Amino acid sequence: MSFEREVRKRAEEKCEFCGHDEHLAMYVVPKTPEYIEGVETAVLACATCNSQFDDEENRDANHWRCLNDSMWSPVAPVQIMSWRMLHRLKSFGWSQDLLDMMYLDEQQLEWAAAEKDNEDKTDAIIHRDANGVVLQTGDSVVLIKDLKVKGSSLVAKQGTAVRRISLDRENEKFIEGKVGPTQVVIITDYVKKL
Repeated sequence: MSFEREVRKRAEEKCEFCGHDEHLAMYVVPKTPEYIEGVETAVLACATCNSQFDDEENRDANHWRCLNDSMWSPVAPVQIMSWRMLHRLKSFGWSQDLLDMMYLDEQQLEWAAAEKDNEDKTDAIIHRDANGVVLQTGDSVVLIKDLKVKGSSLVAKQGTAVRRISLDRENEKFIEGKVGPTQVVIITDYVKKL
């Protein structure tokens, strides 16, 4: 039996995180210790889960509420990826609550921490709106002032909603989003989180 077929059989042809049964693919858990082999090095995940493991920009925190169930899986690589994803979503209160309940033995914890998701990122750039509320990728904001868009005659009016923003990784004052059909950079001092 092939390696992927064994993983699919173990997972009963369902995503081992959210339970979807379409567009499944195997995901090899990064930084797996050398003493772990075969099906214990991979998980079966749907396209949504697979695409969001490593893509922070497009991660949908609500999708990952499924970790509430998958973190209790008896399958070690599922536990490891659940722990890592909970750490990647640590800014949400529910994620920290689940981490507080989760148990990994010493070897599993070492394996899970190999990606360094649990390290304190206090020097990471934090984007805040005009009221000091922390902004995350994918949030929606509203403009609190009329803003002229550089390089065009467009004026973004106060009260305009900007949905699914992305954050500038180098400057805490800049976010990006669409105002009408135009992708623009907006200064966080002029927005309020919806």
